[in-house]
Amino acid sequence: MPDFKKITHVIYDLDGLLLDTEPIYDRVYQAIARPYGKILSESVKSQISGRNALDSARTIVEMLDLPLTPESFLREREPLLRDLLPDAKPLPGAVRLTQHLHQHRIRQAVATSSAGLSFELKTSNHTEWLALFDCIVKGNDPAIALGKPAPDIFLITAQRLDADPAECLVFEDALAGLKAAIGAGMSVVAVPDASMDKQLYHNAHQVLNSLREFQPHLWQLPAFD
Repeated sequence: MPDFKKITHVIYDLDGLLLDTEPIYDRVYQAIARPYGKILSESVKSQISGRNALDSARTIVEMLDLPLTPESFLREREPLLRDLLPDAKPLPGAVRLTQHLHQHRIRQAVATSSAGLSFELKTSNHTEWLALFDCIVKGNDPAIALGKPAPDIFLITAQRLDADPAECLVFEDALAGLKAAIGAGMSVVAVPDASMDKQLYHNAHQVLNSLREFQPHLWQLPAFD
């Protein structure tokens, strides 16, 4: 049996971890790049995953050499996201795990680079579920000096949970988020997208294919019934 730390608090990323938004963003970004004869490759996707909107836009514009500013890229994506993001569904195992820990009074939080309109759109049909979380920290929080892969967002989330970072478990799908959580001194369960090379997540304490595979008792959390 793996020798994992005892965990008292749990923190989740949102996009690609709790909510299946990555295919939506991919569809939108491909639609913006296509008229310029460009496609969003897996290498570009890996560079933007987990980062805030402006950082992602800068990376896409630079790597694809688009004749756009990051700001104009974000303006182009807004109407497309407005149409599609409300359709985002929970990823397999996400609701079961978060409800289970909530029922056992384990304090949980969301720490997401998402903010503003995009956050409101993707969570608009999930308000009851989000009410399970003790704290939600978004990418535009004024206390965050630097976004992921800097550790700021996770340290701030731990502070608001009144938690010791060493006793926090972070669930992440993105390399930027993994680096941020490790930098915050937290344990990390990585749940990469199926297209990602899992060897890139070697720094994670555990790597899963899906949240359905997570076994809470291995981390001294209440076991599933």
